[in-house]
Amino acid sequence: MSFQTGLSGLNAASKNLDVIGNNIANAGTAGAKKSRAEFAEVIASTIGAGGGGAGGQAGIGVEISAVSQEFSQGNISVTGNELDLAINGNGFFPLIPLNAQGQDKDNPSLYSRSGIFKLDNSGYIVNNNGEKLHGINYNLDGSQTIGPLKIDTSTSNAPTQTSTVDMQFNLDARADIWNAVTPNTPLTTYGTSITTYDTQGIPKDVKVYMRKTALNTWEVYTDPTSAATATATNVATLTFDTNGKLLTPGPHTLGWTTANGAFTATTNFTNSTQFASSFGVTTLAQNGNPDGSFTGIKISESGVITARYSNGKSVDACQIQLVSFRNNQGLQPVGGGNWVATNASGIATPGTPGTTSLGSIRAGALEDSNVDLTAELVNMMTAQRAYQANVQTIKTQDQALSALTSLR
Repeated sequence: MSFQTGLSGLNAASKNLDVIGNNIANAGTAGAKKSRAEFAEVIASTIGAGGGGAGGQAGIGVEISAVSQEFSQGNISVTGNELDLAINGNGFFPLIPLNAQGQDKDNPSLYSRSGIFKLDNSGYIVNNNGEKLHGINYNLDGSQTIGPLKIDTSTSNAPTQTSTVDMQFNLDARADIWNAVTPNTPLTTYGTSITTYDTQGIPKDVKVYMRKTALNTWEVYTDPTSAATATATNVATLTFDTNGKLLTPGPHTLGWTTANGAFTATTNFTNSTQFASSFGVTTLAQNGNPDGSFTGIKISESGVITARYSNGKSVDACQIQLVSFRNNQGLQPVGGGNWVATNASGIATPGTPGTTSLGSIRAGALEDSNVDLTAELVNMMTAQRAYQANVQTIKTQDQALSALTSLR
């Protein structure tokens, strides 16, 4: 029996060294999880043997009962690559296999903690194995589709006509009142301008002028000659109370003309004031934009991927989803940094990062392996000594047997 006992110890120690070696080899693999060899004693079974106490059976060796993985959080290292993703907390990236066929081609069956992703030539988010990241795509018509995540880098952001304009400024309460009857009266005119856009994104600088026509009353014009013309039509009349607070913020109508015709926008002067201080503009805003080309993406902690364009606009393109399992230890590793679900793990439950039991997304970073090299080197020395001790067991048994067979 001693030969068998020593041989089982050699096999177990050898497999343990294999597990430790694999841990060390993957110490630099993003998202890798360390494994542990778990041992169990082997007992000989004898019919009619008494149980317990001195009548129990002696052990005849050891076996590897399981190799389990530890899914503790690895350190997060910043890389700066916009599509490098780290999961801070529980969860896995759902992946669609490269060779998926038929009706399951859009369904994930692989799960990973490695967040090394890139865009392929079709705009899909893939890892180095060509496996596609699964989630929710936001369509231009406002609908959503579930499947492989795709970012269309060739589509531009269409122009939008300016429909609202917001202005906020202070008008000097000390300004003279404009007098059309007395042309030599000193005239104080304030002005500013804002760029608006028509339906094709053609820009137009709209100049706005203000003149004081009565106590606490100002008229607004878009024609530079209007401020000196008694009969000119103003686009807004701003009335202030005795505390300098605007009583008529709007909405008013602001108009402009381009080669495509005449356009108007709803204009508000909310929070504008009339104080005895110099004229100053604090807010100029409008909601139109010209055509814009794709410039990059931004990914939030909740997994929303936003496409950014050269016109300053941002559009939500897709939503990363993570999945969780009832029992992570039940997942089966299949190589390439991936796992597959089993009966022991339970089915994958999708969800939004940062909600319920799922971790958040850290963009521009990767999760390091959770392998502790120092601990693994110590474990390797321990396993080596166990191997050597089992060799000594076999050697001693061989010497004892040789001594027995040499008796005369």
